Amino acid sequence: MAKIKVQPIKYMRVKPTTNVLISALFIILGLMCFMPALLVLIVSLSDEAAVAKNGYSYFPEAWSLGAYAYLAKQTGYIGRAFVNSIGITVFGTVLGLVTTSTMGYALSRPNYRLRGFFTWFIFIPMLFSGGLVASYMINTGILGMKDTYWALVLPICCSSFYCIVMRTFFQTSVPEAIIESAKIDGAQQMRIFIQIVLPISLPAIATIGLFLTFQYWNDWMMAKYYLSSNVQDKYPLQYVLIALEDSITFLTRNKDKMGVDASASLPSETIRMAMVMVAVLPIACAYPFFQKYFVSGLTIGAVKG
Repeated sequence: MAKIKVQPIKYMRVKPTTNVLISALFIILGLMCFMPALLVLIVSLSDEAAVAKNGYSYFPEAWSLGAYAYLAKQTGYIGRAFVNSIGITVFGTVLGLVTTSTMGYALSRPNYRLRGFFTWFIFIPMLFSGGLVASYMINTGILGMKDTYWALVLPICCSSFYCIVMRTFFQTSVPEAIIESAKIDGAQQMRIFIQIVLPISLPAIATIGLFLTFQYWNDWMMAKYYLSSNVQDKYPLQYVLIALEDSITFLTRNKDKMGVDASASLPSETIRMAMVMVAVLPIACAYPFFQKYFVSGLTIGAVKG
């Protein structure tokens, strides 16, 4: 039997100087990511006149809650959209994980006869899409999803790319010996998938779940395509914020024609930043939830010899 030469521990250590340089590099990179978000928060709390005079600054001349006060006046409109976005994001993420994981698991089974056919079936749309017109005609004319919540969920709940990722993860990271042992013990495929495969696959599920959450929370194009003006109670938050910003921009640019009072009280610059904070904070709070599963998933799938 060939002997494996183990390197001394001293060769595996990082020099203190190198450790300091690497730490400094990551601190700089972290600040580069954090400082723009901090600037957005500061500008949203700044006085509109100070922003118009001096531009964006980390140290504004005056502070004001005018932007948030204006958004507070729109509580009925924005609040309803906020609830819609939360419901659409939660339901869409769960539905997307169910469809993606089940499809990926089926394609990863070597004894599934139609595995090759369905692999190409979901791979081809990644290269050649039917286009927006075709999908719109199918979703509205055939499926009848016009002006419904389903139009905000179903068109983006299942991605070919996510299915391929899940299939590859199941093939490479789920030990076949565990599945065979479960079959010998009499477990059915559904029980194997739920009680054995899913706990082992938490890293992949958490990653795709995070991507789906971002996708649903930040989506506003589906509302633009499929929701008309007579169903404003179904608008998601992102679409409402974009429509509100367009209205403020229109009033600001045409204040001479519409009168000074029409736009003088609107904090056009600071309110944009306040909208960003309203849209970013909920999804930022959701990230630690997924991060917990990233860490726990690293060891839950370990196989002891």
